[in-house]
Amino acid sequence: MKRVVLFLVTNLAVMLVLGVMANVLGLNRFLTANGLNLGALLGFAALMGFGGAIISLLISKPMAKWSTGAQVINDSPDATHQWLVATVQRFAEKSGISMPEVAIFQGEPNAFATGAFKNSALVAVSTGLLQGMNREEVEAVIGHEVAHIANGDMVTMTLIQGVMNTFVVFLSRVIGYFVDKVVLRNDRAGPGIGYYVTTIVLDIVLGVAAAIIVAWFSRQREYRADRGAADLMGRTQPMMNALARLGGLPPGELPKTVQAMGINGAPSGWMALFSSHPPIEARIAALQQAQR
Repeated sequence: MKRVVLFLVTNLAVMLVLGVMANVLGLNRFLTANGLNLGALLGFAALMGFGGAIISLLISKPMAKWSTGAQVINDSPDATHQWLVATVQRFAEKSGISMPEVAIFQGEPNAFATGAFKNSALVAVSTGLLQGMNREEVEAVIGHEVAHIANGDMVTMTLIQGVMNTFVVFLSRVIGYFVDKVVLRNDRAGPGIGYYVTTIVLDIVLGVAAAIIVAWFSRQREYRADRGAADLMGRTQPMMNALARLGGLPPGELPKTVQAMGINGAPSGWMALFSSHPPIEARIAALQQAQR
């Protein structure tokens, strides 16, 4: 319940901020008596498309801590915690990034990396992951998350999401205006019902298409992070073993804010089109191919 409330409150706050900004900048006045102001519309679309994605990225680390209850352990005296921190530090140095914060959260087997910048990121692992895997497999999972950071995946996915959002907002309103004025021949000064209905429908339809495209990019990123973990470990077998182990464990649910950066997912059927992670079997096969 806490995760759902945080997700809803955060999104409402982001939309409120973006709405105020659009009003202050005058970008929400793209509908004029003379038709669409395409320049203002593009500015509005870019603000709404990139604004939400960028704000979400900037607050991703504190949101991840709040929503998962993750506790930072960088200075913990516990022996297991010290081993986790030392492993992250070793991989971070090898990847050429600054030492991330390291955290543990209660839950089923999973892990994630998040943060707006490579040099101020967070790597978190669940208690279920530590209990369900041996140390070599945990190291491989940590390598996977550090590879996400080193690859700049958080920023990359934010930019892709921003571009997709911008296209959805822009195209839905251009097409909505065309349908209203040309197809339905609304000759009034302002937009008619055709504009609003078409815009709402296309926001949904194009939004679904955009989600499929973003998910495809996310799955390619997972393959790269798997290979990155293998490179950090010096061999592919530990990552393959970790994935095989994950395949036999119940996947830990993560908040939507960090779901795409988790180690595990469980896509099935047509919903696999929207999954941020490829099937475990496909990831193992890709590592086997790389090994050969």
